[in-house]
Amino acid sequence: MPTKMNPISFSIGLASAFVVGLAALPALAMEGNLYYGVQVEQLEYRYGDENEQAAAWDGDAFIGTDELKLRWQSKGERDLRDDSFDTLENRLVLQTPITDFFDAKAGVRLDTPTGTDRWYGTVGISGLAPQWFEIDADIFVSETGDSSARLDIEYEALLTNRLILTPSVETNVAFSDDQEIGTGQGLSKVELGLRLSYDLIDRAVSPYIGISHERKFGNTANFARDDGGDRDATYFVIGTRLMY
Repeated sequence: MPTKMNPISFSIGLASAFVVGLAALPALAMEGNLYYGVQVEQLEYRYGDENEQAAAWDGDAFIGTDELKLRWQSKGERDLRDDSFDTLENRLVLQTPITDFFDAKAGVRLDTPTGTDRWYGTVGISGLAPQWFEIDADIFVSETGDSSARLDIEYEALLTNRLILTPSVETNVAFSDDQEIGTGQGLSKVELGLRLSYDLIDRAVSPYIGISHERKFGNTANFARDDGGDRDATYFVIGTRLMY
């Protein structure tokens, strides 16, 4: 049986570090320039191989300096037929550089889908790996003491100065069962994507088309079937990237 971390101690420690970092933002802003921005990597309509229809997004907004940023990250998927949220995740993290190419981040995450809500503490890193692969790796500990991890990898292949092909993979692993939210121990879900975008206005607006495939594994797949869901799904997607 996996050993669960004490969620209360973890949350208190993480919240303390978060408050200290947040308090440091004004002082850092006095020493250097204060930056802010919004980036929406995915804002799309999905049509599934079994006539599923969904709206999905993945984006973030930040404010801060080169040394410390406060970042709000949001992603979700809404079933347009049932008018319900399959997933709805929001994170508030502090982010600081640890190397020339990678940042460390820590904060809190709240999931509020149509089903059970969950709070998490989160730590992770993000940045550019060799060959310009974009990496985002996170560890989560929920209010119930269940831990999990997620790895996002994305690569932008420039076909022309404006036409970009972006393959992506998201892998989720759970270190214990949390049947209440339909997550099983082990490799729980993998999502593969391939999107072809065209930069209209200096990467500020980039419409795209593509395909996305999701598959659940192990007990996560079993929980989904027991709940009337599917183990896997393939979607045609059309949407746009936005950057401000």
